Amino acid sequence: MRRPYADSRFAVRLRRWRSRFGISAPRVAVRTHIPWHLRALAAVAVLSLSLASAGWIYDTGRRFAGFDSKESQQELMALRDRVDELDKESAQLRAFVNAGESTLQIERTAQQQLARQVKTLEEENARLKEDMAFFENLAVADGKDAGFSLNRLRVEPDSVPGQYRYRVLAAAQGGKKEREFKGNIQLLVAVQQDSKSAMMIFPAANDTNRQRYNISFKHFQRVDGTFNLPPGARIASVEVRLMQDGVMRATQSVTL
Repeated sequence: MRRPYADSRFAVRLRRWRSRFGISAPRVAVRTHIPWHLRALAAVAVLSLSLASAGWIYDTGRRFAGFDSKESQQELMALRDRVDELDKESAQLRAFVNAGESTLQIERTAQQQLARQVKTLEEENARLKEDMAFFENLAVADGKDAGFSLNRLRVEPDSVPGQYRYRVLAAAQGGKKEREFKGNIQLLVAVQQDSKSAMMIFPAANDTNRQRYNISFKHFQRVDGTFNLPPGARIASVEVRLMQDGVMRATQSVTL
């Protein structure tokens, strides 16, 4: 009962075996074996050629579009050279400007010095004129009754805050001048502080350096000194008195 099935299986196998031969047999291809390193070298060569071609195509496209890399590099180098030249010219111009500014500053300083000298000479000239007028008055006063006078009182702020310098000329007028005057200077300073008025007297009663206010002269003497005010005080007026044995011989005042 099983024999026909076994025969059919045998017939199928036989047909398969016979199909390997003859016209219906599968084709056989004979290929040469290539080592893997040669294949890798070929792949690298193909990739390099592709990259070179891509670069050439890219450069060609840039040239056609007006963006030549070589020309751009040349223009960039030319611009850098031009910038260097401009930097050098700018440095030279700055040096010239600095030299001109230095010369101008020297000229300005010289002009300021000349202006100060002119101002000093003008002040000195004014003082000389005042001295001349004063001595002329002294000459006219000769032969008259003897007396004393204070002239040319000046009060100015000193370099120290709250300190003032005063200058005055004391002179003997008329009569015989062989006798020497000995006395002292007294200052009455009217000040305002915190909306209040006060009178300060120099030298003060407790001043331990009163001798600096003493003077002695036969014809005339320039008196120069300083006095200090409390912080915030402002001078309203200054009166200078020429004192001898407690008696006032002359006085002069100035309002500031």
